[in-house]
Amino acid sequence: MRFEDVIGQSDLKKKLLKEVKNQKISHAQMFHGDPGFGGLPLALAFAQYILCEDKQENDSCSKCPTCRQVQELQHPDLHFSFPTIQSISKISNGLLSDWRSQIQASAYFSYFDWIKKIDPKEGKPIISVHESEEIHKKLRLKSYQGGYKILIMWLPETMNMECANKILKILEEPPKKTLFLLVAANGDALLDTIRSRCQLLQLQRIEKQVMEDHLKKAFNIDQETCQSITSFSEGNLLRAYEIAQSSDDDEELKDAFIDMMRSSYKKNVIEMMNWSDSMAKRGKARQKIFLTYTLHMLRQCIVKNYMGERLVHVSKEEAAFIDRFAPFISGTNIREFMSAFDEAYYQLERNANSKILFTLLCFQSMRFLHK
Repeated sequence: MRFEDVIGQSDLKKKLLKEVKNQKISHAQMFHGDPGFGGLPLALAFAQYILCEDKQENDSCSKCPTCRQVQELQHPDLHFSFPTIQSISKISNGLLSDWRSQIQASAYFSYFDWIKKIDPKEGKPIISVHESEEIHKKLRLKSYQGGYKILIMWLPETMNMECANKILKILEEPPKKTLFLLVAANGDALLDTIRSRCQLLQLQRIEKQVMEDHLKKAFNIDQETCQSITSFSEGNLLRAYEIAQSSDDDEELKDAFIDMMRSSYKKNVIEMMNWSDSMAKRGKARQKIFLTYTLHMLRQCIVKNYMGERLVHVSKEEAAFIDRFAPFISGTNIREFMSAFDEAYYQLERNANSKILFTLLCFQSMRFLHK
C-alpha cells in the first residue's frame, strides 16, 4: 500500500512524510475516524514508507524487497492485531490468512465486513488479554532487519479491560524503535490513559472533488451520478461504494423517506404499518442504504436551519421537500433521530427483524417530530 493508493487525506499524508524526513516519529499514533475515511490504508502506507529501502520524495518505492513483503503482509517486522471471535481464535495470528485476504481484496472495510469474513454465525469479536500477551512477546524480540518494529492495531476500542491495561504498560515503556499505529473508529471508547499516550491523527472526510474523481474512475459513471453519490456519502468511501453498487435510485429513496416522515407526522398508524411492511420486503442492502440516506437528509435539514441553504447538498427535488420539512428538525430532536437511525443500522447488521425494526422507527419518528 502506497500513499498514492489512499483516497484523500492529503494533509495527513504530508504530516506523516514530514515525521519520517525529520526523523521525529512518535512511538504511538492513533488514526481516528470512520473506516470509510481510510485509516487502515493510511497506516499501511505509512508502515510501508518507514520500512522502504528506497524511499522516494513523497512515497515508498513499491519495488524493493521490503515493500513487496509489506504489500503481501508478510514483512517480519510488521505485526497486526485485530478483533477475533474467541471461540475461533483467541489471538490474531490464528486468523492472519483471513486478514490478508480481506486487505488484499480491499483495505477499506468495516467492523461488520470483518465479522462476516471470519464467522458465519456473526459473533462479537474482541481483542482479548491473550492478544496482549502475544503482542508483548512479538515486540520484545529484536527487529529482523535492524529497523523499526511496527504494530498496526485495528479497532483498539474492542480491547477488553484486562487487555487494555496490559497494552498500556508497553505503551508507557516501549521497546527501542517500536512503533504503534492504532486505527480506531471510536477512539473515545479507549482508556484515557491509552489515548493520552498516542499522537492523535484525526481522519477527515474525503474531499468532494477527490471522491467524485475516484468514483468516476472506479465505476465508470456520469458526472451527475458521481455528484449525487458524493453528496449522499458525505466523504465516506465505504458508504459511497455501497450506494454506487446498489440498484436503488435517488427518486426511490426520496419517496420512501418522504412517505415515512409524512405518515409519522400525521400519526397515521395504518400508513406507518403499511410503510414498514413495504420496507421490510426490501433486501438488506437496500434497507441499509435507506437508513444512510435518512441520516443524510436529517443532517441536511440541520445544515439548512443553522448554516443556510448554500451549504445544503441535495437535488432540487430533495431541496423542495427539505424547505417544508426542515422546521420540524432542530436541536431538540436531532440527536434522538440520529441515535435511533444509527442504532437501527447497527441492529440491521446484526440481523434484527426488519419489520419490527422499521415499525419501531416509525413510532420513534412520530414522537421526535412532535417533541
